[in-house]
Amino acid sequence: MSTVFNFTFVPWFRSVAPYIHTHRGKTFVVGLAGEAIAAGKLQNIAQDLALIQSMGVKIVLVHGFRPQVNEQLAAKGHEAQYSHGIRITDAVALDSAQEAAGQLRYEIEAAFSQGLPNTPMAGSTVRVISGNFITARPVGVVDGVDFKHSGLVRKVDAAGIRRTLDFGAMVLMSPFGFSPTGEAFNLTMEEVATSVAISIQADKLIFLTEIPGIRMDSELPESEDNPIDTELPLDAAEKLLASLPPAQKPTDTAFYLQHCVKACKAGVERNHILPFALDGSLLLEVYVHDGVGTMVIDEKLESLREATVDDIGGILQLIEPFERDGTLVKRDRTEIERDVGHYTVIEHDGVIFGCAALYPYPEAKTAEMAALTVSPLSQSQGDGERILKRIEHRAKSMGLESIFVLTTRTMHWFLKRGFQQVNPDWLPEARKRKYNWDRKSMVLVKKI
Repeated sequence: MSTVFNFTFVPWFRSVAPYIHTHRGKTFVVGLAGEAIAAGKLQNIAQDLALIQSMGVKIVLVHGFRPQVNEQLAAKGHEAQYSHGIRITDAVALDSAQEAAGQLRYEIEAAFSQGLPNTPMAGSTVRVISGNFITARPVGVVDGVDFKHSGLVRKVDAAGIRRTLDFGAMVLMSPFGFSPTGEAFNLTMEEVATSVAISIQADKLIFLTEIPGIRMDSELPESEDNPIDTELPLDAAEKLLASLPPAQKPTDTAFYLQHCVKACKAGVERNHILPFALDGSLLLEVYVHDGVGTMVIDEKLESLREATVDDIGGILQLIEPFERDGTLVKRDRTEIERDVGHYTVIEHDGVIFGCAALYPYPEAKTAEMAALTVSPLSQSQGDGERILKRIEHRAKSMGLESIFVLTTRTMHWFLKRGFQQVNPDWLPEARKRKYNWDRKSMVLVKKI
């Protein structure tokens, strides 16, 4: 195994480990567009879902079958009909939907069988269980359009789904439902996935779709200046949705966004729109800091706050590489446990990505900011500046007039932010006694 591989793999695995821990025991509802299966992506997606499940995540997989039903209709010489973004399901379309659903469930179950040979999940066992978890009702007549056998979700058997997940199985659902009298209704994958996620209060609702996500400016085409908005707060998503025309087809911006907003408002905190065209998009979204698609959230995942004892491990993990290369002075766990109340942290989705400590010297009307650290995974995104402002605010609230830092390598960063270099003799007497003259740290002060 090459040294280069070791050098890249170890830090990568360490960066992924907190997400593995965070998501263990959580429940994800994954809505898989039928277009993904038609595009030949099923094997890789099944492999990724099996990998995620092996790391302790409970998964409900809801598949779509839009292109497969259209293919069946075309073979029968029958034209697909839509209105309000929903299929009008006549008797021929209902037969085609039943045939397509049966074929797809067979393909999906086969993809999870035989231990996924010749993949990293070879030898694994993924038990897939389906069931009549959905009670449906007819769409009826809307604006003069009779939707016939098209239906909406009336009720979800949340308790049955939870029992199946607790059994260790992956729940597989088709966009079909039955009335209490046994009448079959063709549903949409998007509505079924959303309804299930809300009913079981899933931790994530994930749509694997034809689109890459929601762009920063939805009215402009794809470009480097118009990237995917990776984190869309609920209020911003609602405003965007209100400004868009009603969705008619899956590639419309509002099509998946409306379901993410609905789920988010109903208590599903994280709702994702991912491109199935990108291999491994599920893994990249779930286990990488910024992800690859759009996530609609009820509140900003990134939290700037004071540290608690639960953050000690995260702080140690964050600062250890910088202590090792000499950027920071070595601090042991006992010291951090004792001083944890002095720390401010930036937490993103349960992971500490930045920290700093504030040690006041009230007799000198000043305080030291120490251990200012930002993870390499989120540097150049303004986190250091945000922590600095929070530390300044804390110092002001204590009635202090300045803050100072001791640094050997990052002097220019502080100078750009209003610090001025002073002689070490400037330090408060209590701090001067602890000054390491061999380290020759520069002392920088900022008036606040």
